[in-house]
Amino acid sequence: MLRRRFLPLVLGALALLPATLPMAAPAAAQAPEGPVVFAAASLTDAMKALGEQWNKMGHPVPRFSFAASSALARQMEQGAPADIFASADEPWMDYVQERKLIVDGTRSSPLANSLVLIAPADRPAPAVTLTRSTDLAALLGADGRLATGDPSNVPVGKYAQAALTWMGQWDKLSPRIARADNVRSALLLVERGESPLGIVYSTDAAASKGVRVVATFPAESHPPVTYPFALASRAAGNAEAKAFFAFITGPEAAETYRRFGFVLRPKS
Repeated sequence: MLRRRFLPLVLGALALLPATLPMAAPAAAQAPEGPVVFAAASLTDAMKALGEQWNKMGHPVPRFSFAASSALARQMEQGAPADIFASADEPWMDYVQERKLIVDGTRSSPLANSLVLIAPADRPAPAVTLTRSTDLAALLGADGRLATGDPSNVPVGKYAQAALTWMGQWDKLSPRIARADNVRSALLLVERGESPLGIVYSTDAAASKGVRVVATFPAESHPPVTYPFALASRAAGNAEAKAFFAFITGPEAAETYRRFGFVLRPKS
């Protein structure tokens, strides 16, 4: 008897429910990811600053990988997911371009740098003018080693080899080179006093309180230090990567590059 009275009440309550139950709220949309930027170690400070500017403009934070241009180019060749490549020399950009790892027509070289001889800031070292007759071995002392990038593949080391060859001192100094895996590692060797002298870019020397510039290598002593940038092939359809690439190669980034000591080159 109780079941007969209870059933109409249940049916009546069900009739009051909406015909379609509301769907569960969708999960929050995944935030867009910033482009992956492979950049030469000497670009570290400038690129990080540009990444912060880009984020403040409402864009996702770019993801940076800083290393020697040679290491980054080879990682791209092996399939590493780079969207933008910024090299510290032209040959390593040639390397990835020959392997069709960058988008045709996007390559440009907006920046230049200079090559300097540095010493630890807390140790005496005379300022010198580098000429073909400057005796760098004497400045190094009996057991000192000259810190720079590995000349076999690291751009700053290749520039250093060219400059020392121009001075007629490569054969003499080659065995005494402390071969670092990138320019920031070479800078660190001098900061720590592990090398009495080093060859780095002027921008790296300016970024460190632990070193001072002893001399600047003459421009004619080595190939021009230029920085080619390009959009990686995998980013051909990536709107965010294209936008950030336009930003770091455009006029909005110019003041940041100048602040970190880079020289802006005219667009070719």
